[in-house]
Amino acid sequence: MTQTLTIIKPDDWHLHLRDGDTLQRVVGHTAARFGRAVVMPNLTPPVTTAMAAQAYRQRILEALPDDTTFNPLMTMYLTPSMSPQDIVEASKAEHVIGVKWYPAGATTNSSLGVHNINECTETLEAMAEYNVPLLVHGEVTDAAVDTFDREAVFVETILDPLLHQLPTLRVVLEHITTSQGADYVSSQGANVAGTLTPQHLLLNRTSLFQGGLRPHNFCLPILKRESHRVRLMEAATSGDASFFLGTDSAPHAQSAKESDCGCAGIFSAHAGIELYAEAFEDAGSLDRLEGFASKHGPAFYGLPLNTDTITLARESWQVPESYSLGQERLIPFRAGHSMRWSML
Repeated sequence: MTQTLTIIKPDDWHLHLRDGDTLQRVVGHTAARFGRAVVMPNLTPPVTTAMAAQAYRQRILEALPDDTTFNPLMTMYLTPSMSPQDIVEASKAEHVIGVKWYPAGATTNSSLGVHNINECTETLEAMAEYNVPLLVHGEVTDAAVDTFDREAVFVETILDPLLHQLPTLRVVLEHITTSQGADYVSSQGANVAGTLTPQHLLLNRTSLFQGGLRPHNFCLPILKRESHRVRLMEAATSGDASFFLGTDSAPHAQSAKESDCGCAGIFSAHAGIELYAEAFEDAGSLDRLEGFASKHGPAFYGLPLNTDTITLARESWQVPESYSLGQERLIPFRAGHSMRWSML
């Protein structure tokens, strides 16, 4: 049985850091494990220009622990008012790596997102021309569509027609949760990829209700049935370079999670690579972890591999019940439970 595992330092291709005091308290978890991370732009107000993205990046750098080489990669928030010129500026900005598409009302701080993607045609055409990836929260927001079907309907009725219209557009279907999403990504060309979160590899929708309502397992897209989780594990461990690591780690205060309208999001940055090691080990595929965590993402984004490594050891440790979030508490994924793998 493997006791240690050394891999090229991984990257997190989907991360929420928030801003201000929350940013200060959570960024060190990611910096300790990952070389780079794609940072989401859904702040209040959202990050909609390359200049705002660069300013946010500077705040992240200032919040980092000393002697870290962590490199934040920035995104811009797609709105109907975003112009082709904004895309030109993004393509020239060294650390801006993509544009995030939030369907309006789909998730946290998405109210200023896009109601109809046809409003953004010229901007999307510019993205295809200037090779700027579109990072997609893939859910419809039609109230008539069942919550558990929102991703599958999105893929069929919105994403597929868009890629037929713009076949060279580079797209990342983020935090895939369904077999339909995984099947779609694997059927496309090299310009389409998908990220997979630890919660969607390790949990299914039963995890929301075991022993009572579990608000800290609530995320969007919502957890799906076991057959979908199995398909996601197959995709993650397949060696298919279309799939790579994206934690979607999302910090929310305990009071915001445990309220009458609880926030969606799971904080996993404290064990951002260790959780994947458990999932891959359970699937008998630890040898595939390095490709998924360290190689496939850089290949899609046209970036070099990280030059350093990390080592994981089979040493049990207990996840804290909570982390400080100023006057609040932050409840992490697997709070109070043991992890099988730790970083040396």
